[in-house]
Amino acid sequence: MTPGSLEHTHSYYAATRNDDATWPELEGELSADVCVVGGGFTGLNTAINLAELGYSVVLLEGRRIGWGASGRNGGQLIRGIGHDTRQFSRYLGAEGVRALDLMGIEAVQLVKDRIARFGIDCDLRLGYCDLATKWRHLVEFEQEQRHLEALGYPFALRQVERAEIHRIVGSDRYIGGLVDMGSGHLHPLNLALGEARAAASLGARIHEHSLVTRIDYGRKVAVTTRYGRVEAETLVLGCNAYLGELHPRLGAQVLPAGSYLLATEVLPRRLRERLLPQNMAVCDQNVALDYYRLSADGRLLFGGACNYSGRDPKDIRAFMLPKLLRVFPELAGVGIEFAWGGMLGIGANRLPQIGRLLDHPNVFYAQAYSGHGLNATHLAAKLVAEAIHGQSRGFELFACVPHRRFPGGRHLRSPLLALGMLWYRLKDWL
Repeated sequence: MTPGSLEHTHSYYAATRNDDATWPELEGELSADVCVVGGGFTGLNTAINLAELGYSVVLLEGRRIGWGASGRNGGQLIRGIGHDTRQFSRYLGAEGVRALDLMGIEAVQLVKDRIARFGIDCDLRLGYCDLATKWRHLVEFEQEQRHLEALGYPFALRQVERAEIHRIVGSDRYIGGLVDMGSGHLHPLNLALGEARAAASLGARIHEHSLVTRIDYGRKVAVTTRYGRVEAETLVLGCNAYLGELHPRLGAQVLPAGSYLLATEVLPRRLRERLLPQNMAVCDQNVALDYYRLSADGRLLFGGACNYSGRDPKDIRAFMLPKLLRVFPELAGVGIEFAWGGMLGIGANRLPQIGRLLDHPNVFYAQAYSGHGLNATHLAAKLVAEAIHGQSRGFELFACVPHRRFPGGRHLRSPLLALGMLWYRLKDWL
């Protein structure tokens, strides 16, 4: 299989979508202030924000709304936007890094506000726990709590000792955790579908099955699909891991990495209460991490196994089930009703890439969320819309950070990185 070849219909989310709205394929010629390419969280929220500011917007999605990572991810809404933001102090200074950290808190609130304003039914539930498998993780949790409290984090944070970890998760794999009641979990595809309706209600024109085949740059941008063409003053590229060769230079800055999930059959209430007594989303701290939660209808959704090879496993169920059983051996024999995967976008420095093209300043982009996409996309969309409208200090901060291209070209970059990541996985085992 090639990256992204898995059909969305294997997904539990696709089977439980609560909105069957479809949007027409683009035919003919349209003009707009802004053309947005990508019907995931980045594109949808950019469209919402710009439409609210009075811009005419056309959004083009090559498949269906939420088809990519936005509609397939683990549904974990977690604070933060980057990994070790202190590394960017040489570009931004201490105050700039602090601003990044505050935006990582704001990003979660943006999602909550979007859900509340438009009444989106997506099973939002607060409560999240980072899980420790090594003593160094506990030290990192203490540092993280102190840092968040110094930033004025407005939600309850609590260290969980080994003696009480079973109050959070019914597994013997963990030695502690950090509970965060400001983060949580939701149904990501239903969020995306609700945001599409919100964008349309504000006047954005949405077109599915409208894969972009060509972009002509200039004072105005012309975007061509199979049967149509959009001319716009401004272009926003929000394709992330699915950008491909549409813009080769930007595409070289993002590594598509596979992440995979299982959904069990509906579990008995007592079993659910034993596995996740407080119905929190949880995640361990390893490179090939495990993340899991309960769905609103009582299934265990278990994901992880970030795969840098560029190829999907032939059998996701067989690939993921041993990982699930290492955490919950008592689930041997429980039915697995859904197995699916998709590609998230990884950047070399793990900071979202938000900026504009130097040679074409009317072209903006946002990508490479490195596992924090549910919240970071909403922040990126806000910053891009602000920059298009006039000015955004947050946008300028992100744009100041340089991003390296992955070596090896389109065919070799994934295998080369997979080889390099072996070192970090070895560290997990030590």
